[in-house]
Amino acid sequence: MNKAVNGLREVTGEANDWSLERIVGELRAARVQWRISQGRPTETGGRELPSREALRSIVTALCGILFPMRLGPSDLREESEDFYIGHTLDAALNALLTQARLELSYTARQQNLSDSDVDARARGIVHEFAAALPRLRTLLDTDVVAAYEGDPAAHSVDEVLLCYPGIVAVIHHRLAHQLHTTGLPLIARVIAEIAHSDTGIDIHPGAQIDSGFFIDHGTGVVIGETSVIGKRVRLYQAVTLGAKRFSVGEDGSLVKGQPRHPILENDVVVYAGATILGRITIGQGSSIGGNVWLTHSVPANSQITQATSQHGPPDNRAQQT
Repeated sequence: MNKAVNGLREVTGEANDWSLERIVGELRAARVQWRISQGRPTETGGRELPSREALRSIVTALCGILFPMRLGPSDLREESEDFYIGHTLDAALNALLTQARLELSYTARQQNLSDSDVDARARGIVHEFAAALPRLRTLLDTDVVAAYEGDPAAHSVDEVLLCYPGIVAVIHHRLAHQLHTTGLPLIARVIAEIAHSDTGIDIHPGAQIDSGFFIDHGTGVVIGETSVIGKRVRLYQAVTLGAKRFSVGEDGSLVKGQPRHPILENDVVVYAGATILGRITIGQGSSIGGNVWLTHSVPANSQITQATSQHGPPDNRAQQT
C-alpha cells in the first residue's frame, strides 16, 4: 500500500499531506465489508460488471452506424458509408460482446449458477442484436417522421435527428429494449440511464413502444417498465406513465415483474404534465389534457381534461368530455 501511495505522490509531483495511506486503507476496508455483506469474494480478480463508459462509446458508435451521414463522423463521405459501417460495427459488436460476458458472468454468480456457457450465450445475444439493427433503423425512421410531422417548428427530418432530445431518447430505447428482450437487462438499463442523464427522459428498457413514437420537448417524461404504447403515440414534457401501487410479498418485499403501468393504444396524445397511473387502458385516438391525473381506463376517442368540478369518476381528478 505504501508503494501505491508513493506512486501517487510521484505522479502528482505534490508533497501535501492528505493522509493518503489512512484513507486508502479505510476505503479498502469499506469495500471488503460491502463484498462480505453481499456474499461476494473479497478479491474479485478483475472487473465484475459492465462499464458505463464502454457502453456509452458503444451506443455512440451504433448511432453512427444507424445514421452514418448525420450521426457518424464529420468527415464521412457517402462513398465510404459501407466501409465505415462495417468497420465500426465490427468494433462495436466485439466491445458489446465483452460487456455481455461481464453481465452474464455476474448474473451466474449472483444466482449460484455455472458460468460455463457464458461465452456461447453472449455470442448468441450479440448475433441476435446485430441481426436486429436493420429492423431498428426502419422503426426509428418512423419515429423521426412522426417527430417532423408532429411539430410545426421542425423544418426537416435532419433537424429532428440532430437536435431533438426525444429522438435521442428513443434511439437509446430501441437499442436498449432489444438488449433487454434478448437477455442483457443490466446493460439495457445502463443504456437507458445514459439517455436519461443526457435528455431528462426516463424510459425503462422493458417498455414496449410501437412505431411512430414522438416525445415533444421531453424533459421530465417517465415511462415505466411494463408500459405498452401503440402506434403514432405522442407525449409532451413531464408526462408520467407510472404505477399506482406496488404489490408486496409475504416477506414484505416488493413483487417484481407484474404489469403495473398503463397501456396507450394507437394515436393517443398526452399533453404536458399529465400523470397516468396503474394498469389502465387509454383507448385509441384519445387525448389526455395537461396536468390531468388519471387512474382509470377511458374508451376510444375520449377527450380528458383537468377537472373543473367535484364530479367525475372516483379516485380521479379528471373528467371526460
